[in-house]
Amino acid sequence: MVDTQYDAIVVGARCAGSTAAYYLARAGYRVLMVDRTFFPSDVLSTHTLFNNTVDTLRDMGVLDKLLETDTPVVKGCRFQFDDAIIQGVMPLYNGEANSYCFRRTYFDKILLDHAAAQAGVTALEGFRVTETLVENGVVVGVRGTLRDGETQEFRAKIVIGADGRVSTIRKAVDAQLKFSTPTDYATYYGYYENFPAHPDECLEIYQFGIPRSYVFPTSDGLHIVAACFPNDDQDLLQQFKSDPEKAMLAYMANFMPDTDLPQRLENAVLTEPIKGIIHFDNHWYQGMGSGWALTGDAVCFKDPGMGQGMHDAIFGARILATVLSRFEDWSANWEEMSAAYQQEIEAEFMVRFQMCCMITKALGFPPEEQAKNRAIASNSKATQAFLGLYNYAFGPEDIEAAFQPSHA
Repeated sequence: MVDTQYDAIVVGARCAGSTAAYYLARAGYRVLMVDRTFFPSDVLSTHTLFNNTVDTLRDMGVLDKLLETDTPVVKGCRFQFDDAIIQGVMPLYNGEANSYCFRRTYFDKILLDHAAAQAGVTALEGFRVTETLVENGVVVGVRGTLRDGETQEFRAKIVIGADGRVSTIRKAVDAQLKFSTPTDYATYYGYYENFPAHPDECLEIYQFGIPRSYVFPTSDGLHIVAACFPNDDQDLLQQFKSDPEKAMLAYMANFMPDTDLPQRLENAVLTEPIKGIIHFDNHWYQGMGSGWALTGDAVCFKDPGMGQGMHDAIFGARILATVLSRFEDWSANWEEMSAAYQQEIEAEFMVRFQMCCMITKALGFPPEEQAKNRAIASNSKATQAFLGLYNYAFGPEDIEAAFQPSHA
């Protein structure tokens, strides 16, 4: 028999939800974590966890279990922007060197099981939240249905929406939209076996004019190969809808001819249907209100081009748990907690969110920006600073500083 009263109900049990449940339990709270699906379960994802996020997984005590999946190490990144190649090893983060791209079928299941094993955490899969319970303007719980159709109610001091880009909780509480901009890109990707790995154990990012491609190794000896092109290219959209496997081969041949991607893909084997996402918005919502909070994609969703989604879900959930643990009486401090949470997630994520909102536009590199790309590629310190944007080891200002006389 599942209890019906908790300190916190976390709706959604993937990256953000499991992390929130784990850190809340570590702080001594009783947590119910629910998800409408059963795990293992796949989901659209960038898969990318740079070494700063790996450091958090180590702190959670879950990294060793994840490494049992035999997912290959990623040491660095290789960016090719037209004729500029920016490549190097990722800067260390708190002594952590390795990055990974775990399959979500492994990652989410392992993280959920780890969170559920903590004292004070109850996990309920196959429970679909249909509405929030509200009393005197404060969210006090959720109502939903199990797979067999049975309706249940659960109550808590706070309901946390970690339920993704089209969050049910966000809609139910009518969270304020603070910023939104549509993407210009469609993204399609597939999992391939027998795809030759890059010898430098790196993520590969290519952009020639407007078209982009991404390649990275993941679990089970597979590589993810992605094609990104404008949403309004109806011919390409139709090709990917009608015969996606053939369309991916043609895309690499037509738009990535100055790389070795067409040759590497030629004898690779697609292991499951190609996935895609089109016409989404980069969004940022209010993160907390009376009796509720949002984390992960529910509060902030961005273009996948920088590979920051899983990082933001995990770090954001940890920030949320930290803010909540600083207050003894949540019911008397909603405004103060909301302001603190909003301030901290904006300080952590806003710079890279804004960068994602720029790269989400289907624009080639203007001459001055391409000149900067070439300069970064030819300067080892600038290259390290550029790579450090992705794992928070450096900020945008560090790229500029690399060209100053004292750094040259």
